[in-house]
Amino acid sequence: MSTLFTAQLAQHGFNTADIDALISIAKPLQLPARHILVNQEEVADSLYFVLDGICHACYLTEQGKQFSKEFYWEQDWIIGFEGLIRKQASPYLVETLTPTNLLCLPIASLYQWRDQSHPLYIKLLETQLMYKENKERFMLLHTPEERNEIFCRNYPHLRERLSDYQIAAYLGITHISLSRIKSRIKEKS
Repeated sequence: MSTLFTAQLAQHGFNTADIDALISIAKPLQLPARHILVNQEEVADSLYFVLDGICHACYLTEQGKQFSKEFYWEQDWIIGFEGLIRKQASPYLVETLTPTNLLCLPIASLYQWRDQSHPLYIKLLETQLMYKENKERFMLLHTPEERNEIFCRNYPHLRERLSDYQIAAYLGITHISLSRIKSRIKEKS
């Protein structure tokens, strides 16, 4: 089993017995690029820990538009908290963007952690809350040019692994707007 996974569990207060119990239910899962983990309007039965690769969550509209929710990469958890809390279907789709190696755990484990107020459940909630706060601030307080600059500065490893369409979706702009921003940056250089 992955040492990244066990190290993260230990870091968040799991004792050896907890870690052994989780390892016994965690199933390795290797997926190709463009594989759907959770369909929009589907009830998730698993949560995932990303060992290697990039996944993407997005909202799909009836008009065929796609709005990027977030990206997940190495050492991230993929958990649909809205579906978990409300016990309902996922309002967004989750797919792999690259060949991806995951650990798959039953959603029942998350319910158990929640009922026990386990440190990992609390840490996952806090991480999600901070992500939401930061993303809201990112989208509301910065121009598209500033969002691109922040993205490039904070996620240089993703710039090389994602397409301009994917980055633009994350930034809340079209790929044409991103192309114009990149052209202006080149002109200034």
